[in-house]
Formats: sequence, structure tokens, C-alpha cells
Amino acid sequence: MDEKETKLDEELNENVPEGSDEEKEPEVAEGSDEPKEEAADKKQEDVEGQSVGGASDDSKSAKKKSKHDKKQDAMKEKVEELEDRVKRQLAEFENFRNRTDKEKQQMFETGAKSVIEKILPIVDNFERGLATVPEEDKGTPFAEGMEKIYKQLMTELEKMEVKPIEAVGTEFNPDLHNAVMQVESEEYETGIVAQELQKGYTYRDQVVRHSMVAVVQ
Repeated sequence: MDEKETKLDEELNENVPEGSDEEKEPEVAEGSDEPKEEAADKKQEDVEGQSVGGASDDSKSAKKKSKHDKKQDAMKEKVEELEDRVKRQLAEFENFRNRTDKEKQQMFETGAKSVIEKILPIVDNFERGLATVPEEDKGTPFAEGMEKIYKQLMTELEKMEVKPIEAVGTEFNPDLHNAVMQVESEEYETGIVAQELQKGYTYRDQVVRHSMVAVVQ
């Protein structure tokens, strides 16, 4: 009986198709020791990883560019601020220089006028002295020397733009003339200067001393 059972089992085993009760071995991808399904899954994971990695790189690049742009804008704003500050300082310095030059000029003008005012009485004395020289003495060396000194003095004053104010025969002008008396005249009309008692002078079109005059009434 044992022999019959053994023979029967062998016949049954021979009739059972191969792989019917056994697990099939997974197919292996060519050129790889891994199964095809695992290789496909790994490939899909690699693709997804590359996609995620690429997106991350793009995000980092965009952030880096934005940071760089902000830094450039800040630097540009700082440069513009410094340029504006320099321009303001240059303008202030230019105004200061112009104001200083004007003040210096005014000081010079004031000093020059003060000196001229002190020289004018000397000029008056020269004119009075020359006016008293008799006709017979005008050709003497002393009189000629005095005349030359007077002319030299007047030449230097003229170079300094010091000029006598016209008076006799002109209409009275309170800006130039100082009327000290009124006179009658057949030669001049009313309001005309008939006599000059003391010469007046201007320095660069500014009155240093008014002419002292007599006006026709």
C-alpha cells in the first residue's frame, strides 16, 4: 500500500503544471539586478526629486536676485542722497563766497570813500591857493610847481573814478547839490544853480560830498 500511495503521489506531481502553486519570480530589468517594477518606481522618484530640486533652485535664485536688487536700490538711493548733499554744500559755499566778496567790496568802498573825504579838503586848499596867485606870479617856478602838484593829484583821483559834480548852469538836484542860499540872476532861470561855493565829488557814481551851491530863486 505504501508503494501504491507513493506511486500515486508521483503521478499527481507530474500532472500538476509548473508554477501553478508556486509564486512567480519577479521579472528583472535588463542591465540591472533590481526587478522591473522597483526600477520604474525608483526612476519615477528620481524624476520627481529632480523636479522638486529644480523648483527649489529656481526659488533660491529668485530670492537671491530679489535681495541683490534691493541692495542695488539701497546703494543707488544712498548715492543720490550723497550727491544731493554735495550739491547743497557747493551751493551754500558759492553763496557764502559771493556774500563774502560783496562784503569785502563794500568794506573797500567804505574805506576808499573815507580816504577820499579826507583828501578833498586838501584839494580845496590847493584850489584856493592857486586862485590867490597874482597874474604876474603865475609863471614863477613856485606857482608852476603848485599847479603841477594839483594836476597830478586830480589825475590820480580821476583814475580812482573820483569826479567833480557839475553844478553851475545845471538844474538843482537834491541828490547832488546842497543849496545853502538863493540868489537873483538875469543869466539863469529859476531853479538853476548860479554859483558853486564848494565842489562836490562822486566816487564810482556814489556821492562822496554834495556840491554846496546857490540857486536862482
